[in-house]
Amino acid sequence: MTETEVPEDHPRHASLVTRHRIEAGVEKGITSKQGLIAEGRGEAFDYLLGERTLPSADDAARAAAATLLLADRPVISVNGNVAALAPGETVELAEAVGADLEVNLFNHTDERVRRIADHLREHGADDVKGLAGDGEIPGLEHARGVVDADGIEAADVVVVPLEDGDRAAALDAMGKTEIVIDLNPGSRSPRTADVPIVDNLLRAVPNVTAHARDLADASPAELERIAAEFDADAALDAAETAIRGGSFADEAPSDGGAGPA
Repeated sequence: MTETEVPEDHPRHASLVTRHRIEAGVEKGITSKQGLIAEGRGEAFDYLLGERTLPSADDAARAAAATLLLADRPVISVNGNVAALAPGETVELAEAVGADLEVNLFNHTDERVRRIADHLREHGADDVKGLAGDGEIPGLEHARGVVDADGIEAADVVVVPLEDGDRAAALDAMGKTEIVIDLNPGSRSPRTADVPIVDNLLRAVPNVTAHARDLADASPAELERIAAEFDADAALDAAETAIRGGSFADEAPSDGGAGPA
């Protein structure tokens, strides 16, 4: 069964489509096999959240949009899972906030970087960074710390969706303002972030874009107010409470398991 063959009335439709996109990403050479495991872990947390955007996550998305619109040199970091799951949506976000796109990988190879850059261009990107590799993130060994000098290294605000904790911490040590999209509120990445968005990437990225478009004519003072009033710790606590409280039970679609194998 392919993505287009998943019945729209299936209670696990969104989840199954996501899995197919990750599988296709592996087949295309843009997603690593470890990305399959990471997707499964995220799906479990999304299930516990009721597969919905919490009000706290929506507040975070609005704060993220304001932060990006205020930035001088915003960059959106793209790994293999992001490229497979939401390439067009990520390009639209970059356009809405005037951000650069940069391929940045945990399992780095020059070939994967080229494939992901081409994939993003196929979905509308004009320019993709990450191919030069002439900069670094201090404190990260080997290729994990390779970035572009005029990209992530020079950025003031970095969006790091589905990122590993080490790199999030290293970017924080560089003084970057970080916006993290992660479904696990206990993970190091969102706990390091200035703006943690605890939500599914497929909901979060379009949501930030929608807020950015809504705020396009807002004054710098208004954007600064929105960013300043956001409470990262409260957002993380709200997500953890939703997961622990079991309030998702009446809202999450269920078929008694993970769907067809």
